[in-house]
Amino acid sequence: MVHPCSILPEANSSQTKTLSFLLGGFSAWESTQIWGAVPLCSAYLLALLGNCTILSIIKVEQSLHTPMYLLLAMLAVADLGLCTSTFPSMLMMLCLKAREIGFGICLVQMFFIHSFTDIESAVILAMAFDRYVAICHPLRYSSILTNSVTMKICVAIIMRTILIVIPLPVLLIQLCFTTASKLSHPYCLHPDIIKHSGSDTRINSAYGLFALISTLGLDLLFVLLSYVLILKTILNIATWRERLKALNTCISHICAVLLFFIPMICLSMLHRCGKHVSPKVYTFVANLHFLAPPLLNPIVYSVKTKVIRKRILGMFYQRGAHNSRAVICQ
Repeated sequence: MVHPCSILPEANSSQTKTLSFLLGGFSAWESTQIWGAVPLCSAYLLALLGNCTILSIIKVEQSLHTPMYLLLAMLAVADLGLCTSTFPSMLMMLCLKAREIGFGICLVQMFFIHSFTDIESAVILAMAFDRYVAICHPLRYSSILTNSVTMKICVAIIMRTILIVIPLPVLLIQLCFTTASKLSHPYCLHPDIIKHSGSDTRINSAYGLFALISTLGLDLLFVLLSYVLILKTILNIATWRERLKALNTCISHICAVLLFFIPMICLSMLHRCGKHVSPKVYTFVANLHFLAPPLLNPIVYSVKTKVIRKRILGMFYQRGAHNSRAVICQ
């Protein structure tokens, strides 16, 4: 099979071997890039602190070694992976004004971004199943969702992600790129990369659409189906107080669903249908999709989960008491 770039002149072939992309986004901040990096660094540090705190509390607190919190721990890991995959190139672009990214590094970043996105989507689906069993079949919850079953679900999520995402960079390698094209975002995404190829991208576009539908699309469909069944069960409960109590156990998860899927749907629609949309809209929606869940999920679960909230308040109380003792001793 002849590689698509082999039919180009020698000059273009040499360009292909040293191919790089120019990162886009943040056009409004180009004159004050260092100031743009300050809130971005703050958001990244808060996301790291929040998710690491969730993980440490779940690890230390024996009462949280249950299916729901094991899935929450995996959600925190996915959030950490997602923000760590996107923030470095954004900070490098704003602080060091380094817009250029090599083709190989771009593919690696794209692989991890899409992998952690798919993992987070699947974990949200697993958490929806957890809420469905807890509300619709409460007496059978402990027998249906054991820790071993939850671990098998986590392994299946990782295996599905690897099998679906690996073909994306493999297919991209077969394409021909001859110029340092400017991407729409400060990181590499599959739909954004294939727009700059000089080859026939129908196979790549078709597989990208298949990967999107078979992972995030199906996950969203089953999440919605789970909540239809949950609402049906809640409406059959006798009193309003019991209905609100049952619904309250889903609030944190509903927030996670909205934070993740609404920007994702908007971003996918923009990439496929928004050819004449302003680049600023692309940047805002993409950043919202990749930055909001890692930053806000720990806050939502810390506020709504009593055990985690008490543990965090206890940590602050112990630190405050330690500082007070230090001042008295001085």
